Amino acid sequence: MSETTAAADTATDTATDTATEQTEEVLVDDAAVDADTNDDAPGNGPTRELRVSRETARGSAPVNHLEREGDIAADYLEGLLDIADLDGDIDMDVEGDRALVSIVGGDIEHLVGDHGQVLDALQELTRLAVTRETGERSRLMLDVAGHREARRQALTALGTEAATRASSTSEPVRLEPMTPFERKVVHDAVAAAGLTSESEGVEPRRYVVVLPTS
Repeated sequence: MSETTAAADTATDTATDTATEQTEEVLVDDAAVDADTNDDAPGNGPTRELRVSRETARGSAPVNHLEREGDIAADYLEGLLDIADLDGDIDMDVEGDRALVSIVGGDIEHLVGDHGQVLDALQELTRLAVTRETGERSRLMLDVAGHREARRQALTALGTEAATRASSTSEPVRLEPMTPFERKVVHDAVAAAGLTSESEGVEPRRYVVVLPTS
């Protein structure tokens, strides 16, 4: 195993272990995100790019506050990339009431992990780093190598297909257990198709049920 690979593995293992210690806090925070939807209820180092995709919604966090979250997150992630001796660029965006930070380029796919587990751990660590600096809970979203965006597209297609099936059969459609983020994407897709949906079950096996029109 090369020194670079060993360093990267050590960094990702540390991220996963540290985030695991925060499991209960993470579940509470992510449950709050779910409730906000229709859920019941080397070289020169990493470079940065900032984009503000659209105006924040009324009553949401100001754009400059979210930009600061992105800057803090980028500093933290640059440090991790340096420790692991990994190349990667950092993109920052603001969407609605969230800061979005993405690590792109380089050989970084192993920072995603099986089923996105390492990515989720890195996201929670990054949120904690932001919270430590700002004193406020962060809902920042982290992506690596486009994994989360690809997952979002797949879940949008799944939600649309489930809505079509519920309409044609007049029967509820129950989907597989998902994370709060994944359920939110499905809820949004179902709503866009003109149907309603709700979540049932208990974490970590909470799932979406797509309801037919009455």
